[in-house]
Amino acid sequence: MTDPARTPTSPARFGLTGTRSAEELRAAGWWEDRRPTDGAEAILFALSRSPDPDLALRGVDRLRVALGDGWPELDGALRDGAVLRGRLLAVLGSSTALADFLVANPDRWRGLADPEPVDAGVFAPVLVGAVDGLTGADAVRALRLEYRALLCRIASEDLAHVVEPDERYVAYDDVAALLSDLAVAALRAALDVADREVPRSSDCALAVIAMGKCGARELNYVSDVDVVFVGEGDLGVATRLAGTVMQVAGQACFEVDAALRPEGKAGALVRTLDGHASYYRRWARTWEFQALLKARPVAGDEELGRRYLEVVRPLVWNAAEREDFVPDVQAMRRRVEEHVPLGLADRELKLGRGGLRDVEFAVQLLQLVHGRADEELRIPSTTAALEVLGRGGYVGRADAADFGRAYRFLRTLEHRLQLQKMLRTHLFPADDDTAALRWLARAAGLHAEGGMSADQVLLAEFRKRANQVRRLHEKLFYRPLLQAVANVPTEALRLTTAQAAARLAALGYAAPDGALKHIEALTRGVSRRARIQGALLPVLLDLLATTPDPDGGLLAYRRVSEALAETPWYLRLLRDEGTVVDRLAALLGTSKFVPDLLVRAPEVLRLLADTDALVGRDPMTIGNPLRSTVSRYSDLERAVTAARSLRRQELLRVASADLLGLVPLRTVCVSLSEVWVAVLQAALDAVVRSSGERVASIAVIGMGRLGGRELGYSSDADVLFVCEPAAGVADSAAAKYASTVVEQVRRLLAAPSQDPALQVDADLRPEGRQGPLVRTLDSYRAYYAQWSELWEAQALLRARFIAGDAELGGRFIDLVNPVRYPAGGLDAAAVREIRRIKARVEAERLPRGADPSTHTKLGRGGLADVEWTVQLLQLQHAHEVPALRTPSTVRGVKAATEAGLIPADEASALMESWTTATRARNAVVLVRGKPGDQLPTAGRDLAAVACAMGHPDDPGEFLDSYRRTTRRARAVVERVFYGS
Repeated sequence: MTDPARTPTSPARFGLTGTRSAEELRAAGWWEDRRPTDGAEAILFALSRSPDPDLALRGVDRLRVALGDGWPELDGALRDGAVLRGRLLAVLGSSTALADFLVANPDRWRGLADPEPVDAGVFAPVLVGAVDGLTGADAVRALRLEYRALLCRIASEDLAHVVEPDERYVAYDDVAALLSDLAVAALRAALDVADREVPRSSDCALAVIAMGKCGARELNYVSDVDVVFVGEGDLGVATRLAGTVMQVAGQACFEVDAALRPEGKAGALVRTLDGHASYYRRWARTWEFQALLKARPVAGDEELGRRYLEVVRPLVWNAAEREDFVPDVQAMRRRVEEHVPLGLADRELKLGRGGLRDVEFAVQLLQLVHGRADEELRIPSTTAALEVLGRGGYVGRADAADFGRAYRFLRTLEHRLQLQKMLRTHLFPADDDTAALRWLARAAGLHAEGGMSADQVLLAEFRKRANQVRRLHEKLFYRPLLQAVANVPTEALRLTTAQAAARLAALGYAAPDGALKHIEALTRGVSRRARIQGALLPVLLDLLATTPDPDGGLLAYRRVSEALAETPWYLRLLRDEGTVVDRLAALLGTSKFVPDLLVRAPEVLRLLADTDALVGRDPMTIGNPLRSTVSRYSDLERAVTAARSLRRQELLRVASADLLGLVPLRTVCVSLSEVWVAVLQAALDAVVRSSGERVASIAVIGMGRLGGRELGYSSDADVLFVCEPAAGVADSAAAKYASTVVEQVRRLLAAPSQDPALQVDADLRPEGRQGPLVRTLDSYRAYYAQWSELWEAQALLRARFIAGDAELGGRFIDLVNPVRYPAGGLDAAAVREIRRIKARVEAERLPRGADPSTHTKLGRGGLADVEWTVQLLQLQHAHEVPALRTPSTVRGVKAATEAGLIPADEASALMESWTTATRARNAVVLVRGKPGDQLPTAGRDLAAVACAMGHPDDPGEFLDSYRRTTRRARAVVERVFYGS
């Protein structure tokens, strides 16, 4: 087989398109007779992989000329050694500035030939040794030469794998650390020169504190090196010493920027330790503590540098307690972004949207807030801090990994761009600058793939990473939980101390020792789950303290957390969605109903993050998904289990939205009613499907609050069952079949469960409990024609078809209309009978010891008072006022008012009382987790009910308001119902 490198070709075969390429190759001895010379193939293939082959060859040619008689030695080394080949050709194809350095100092190529990785430990000895005994311009020249040589060595190892893929890949973190260590060595060499140049330098001690990227060991190739100087002794001498360090290093290596010192450029260049401490304690602004996060002593007096850290570090980790700390940091990031020139924001690697500052600001803010309690976060490196944030659960693992990868990618692009001319730049090439994009892609190790050229791959990857950074920045940097955590005093973050118990007591926890046991159980161990709980709990404790029952809320939170311990998204949701934490605390500290459901319907937790999802759809259609889902099950038990599960979710959703004040009462009542209807319909359909041949059709008639779509959390489902035999089937057989189906439905729905009961109550049927459970339509017709009593006509006022055969249900409604809307209304005897029945109900059914003024159902002005009054008006006038023919109490009041049967002010009193009593009755169930009609009159239950009713600060005012409202309604009842 013919070697393609030996086949006659042109330099273009190796990516060389310059007009002098062939000439330069021949001059190097690598090209002859339209093919590579013997042994030069590896060099040409390496050149083809260089970021810019033409630029690399031009650099080789310049270096050949500069070496003169020394060229054969380099030529031989390139032919024989992949290490040198990869390093030298990568540098020459990436950086004209480093090529100039090598051409100016041609023998320095030997520094790239060492097969061992560069050791940062040699930096300081080499640089300090280079300036040994030197001062002035001689020292600057010597330091510049050795600094640039070592910088070239770092760059060559950073880039070598691009040209020679088998060479060692040096990760971004290692490159940044090497550049930082080189800068530190340069500062030490500059200080050594300054010691000789400044008279009486021994009269003072000076510590050089690296800040910013140098302090964090994540420096760029070209960057200012931020420092702060601390001095002791003669500060005049120390200031001259510091100024000389800046001058020497600035002329030889890089700009030294001391603007991060107290008072910035207007402040003294050197301060004492006490001067620094006084400034940071009294005058420092938020951003200055953010800067101190990366402070690191790097040169000069080690003991003084160590004491400086001891002074400033505690201040850094208390900075998050400052008023408006989080908003200040967020505002600072926005100001930085605003200074990006118009039109360049999408290309600015450092300051633009989705740029490096987005990552750094987010990480630093998370560190400063959470690092108060977690010492592992007290590290200056951005990438290392991200790993700890992910490992500790402060950030999702995937988010931390994505953030880290994107940051390293953007920093690598920044490094490559700066290497070109050794200039400080952060500007990504324009979309139409194909040549620059292609060069940068190759320098970053990207290649054509999937039908896209290298420049297209780079553009796609850059946009992907920038969008990823911006999305994560906005998710983490503006996370509401950060502000909540920042508001918690630092001592309160240490949840197991004795001081914590005292703080819990001060917050309002009745049993602080018990609360600490819950906290200990949730944060025990070193698992990621425990660490996330450790970050969440201080916030939750403060939030729960504002609820009526902090102790109960914390216990409920522990129960929920333990029940959902293996649910992977649970703690992640709480950590990432501040709204969920706020709302969950409010629910758990108010209600026993919610946590009982939450452990069995945890998916509803996700809805707490989205108000629209929590409020839900039109309540009239709420049952449609439930019916649709259950209809897919052929197995009866599974169908009913699915119906129960979906009901549980809807109950929890409605209860949560209700307690949080997001939905009106009508939505609550209609939602609860329609969920009940959907469950009943689904269960009936499932039983009928499993029963084989249908010998009768069945209709379910809703009664009571279910019929009026005014169901509460504790209401039973009052119903009537009606059947009609199929063709050729006897009434008795139809009734027997229908009774079997209905009994099975009731049994399945009433089966023991931890969920709120599903009792199907048919006691309003003809003859009550003594009568048959199901009757045919003809049987109902006969009964109501001969035996119906007045109370049954009253009960039928709320009858509404809800499930089963709609046509049969419609005929039943037509059948009972004359019964419940009697022609001519009621005579005086019937009115007296209704009043007598109500008086007996009040006397017999009001529990012994109950307070009539606060009993929501049977108390004065309560639900029964309003409903009986409306029903009396319906029986009296519905035959002539069609609008009164409604099963709804609310609509009945409205119709009576519009018909002039009661004045508007009295109707308003009735409606306000009915609404208040209904809401209060619901609140009692939500708070206590069990049915109840009597309002609590003291203690935390009263506080919780008052809170649910919109009176969080004054339970007594709630009771007074309730009594005033129901008294006004009772006065109307006395006049309208009793005629007094």
